[in-house]
Amino acid sequence: MLFSRTTPAAKRRALREGLAGGEILRLPGAFNPLSARLIQEKGFDGVYVSGAVLSADLGLPDIGLTTLTEVAGRAAQVARVTDLPTLVDADTGFGEPMNMARTVQTMEDAGVAGIHVEDQVNPKRCGHLDGKEVVGLGDAVRRVRAAVDGRRDPDFLIMARTDVRGTEPGERGLRLAIDRAKALADAGADAIFPEAMSDLSEFEAVASALDVPVLANMTEFGKSELFTAQQLADAGARIVIYPVTLLRIAMGAAERGLDEIASAGTQDALVPQMQTRARLYELVDYAGYNHFDDQVFTYRP
Repeated sequence: MLFSRTTPAAKRRALREGLAGGEILRLPGAFNPLSARLIQEKGFDGVYVSGAVLSADLGLPDIGLTTLTEVAGRAAQVARVTDLPTLVDADTGFGEPMNMARTVQTMEDAGVAGIHVEDQVNPKRCGHLDGKEVVGLGDAVRRVRAAVDGRRDPDFLIMARTDVRGTEPGERGLRLAIDRAKALADAGADAIFPEAMSDLSEFEAVASALDVPVLANMTEFGKSELFTAQQLADAGARIVIYPVTLLRIAMGAAERGLDEIASAGTQDALVPQMQTRARLYELVDYAGYNHFDDQVFTYRP
């Protein structure tokens, strides 16, 4: 009731322990706190907060227009309602290296388990679009070092994302991505997020070249096929995210629902597809709040 009973420190330890274990961790993207509750209830290993989803929720394209305050605020809302560790997309760190250090501490205060920071230039682009540009290796390394230096809780996970693979075709692009991933791990990154891998062999090549965990991004309509968690685990990935899946499902249903109301003049045909009031109350623990009221407000005149 009201908030998670698990402390941020315990969630961070759980993420670290999970990454060190034998199973791949599955983190669907939560588009709001209520969906984070559902992710926990369905038995997943963590919750992901996507920059693309937050941008879309605000009616903005994913080009770096969101602020640290907006992202940290949503991250705190999500982390508050779940016992699962929350991993957050911190884009390029919201500024120069000093801003990167502040971003880490702000996210620590928000109660999340970790962030990833990328090596794109500003304004950034969605990782599965063409025409991306990345900063030089020196700048990318400085971002990671600033994040590590800014960290106060040693269990807070700092993941480095590299978009180099999408800037060069063929084997050269993969080789550049592996080389940069190694440099970012050497700079202190606890895990690596190689964006826009084209197939399982590329995930395997990156994972086998590194001594830190590798994340696989299973976003729809992107550069990668939608591999199963087991396929990714067999290729060496230790964590998989489904960043926009729930938002796309929800918005697709919302659009079809509005079309039905516009054409039929009523939502009656949609009711069987809806989450019931009883199910909503169960998910938000309505009964727990009533019980709390009964225990606290016991005075009778």
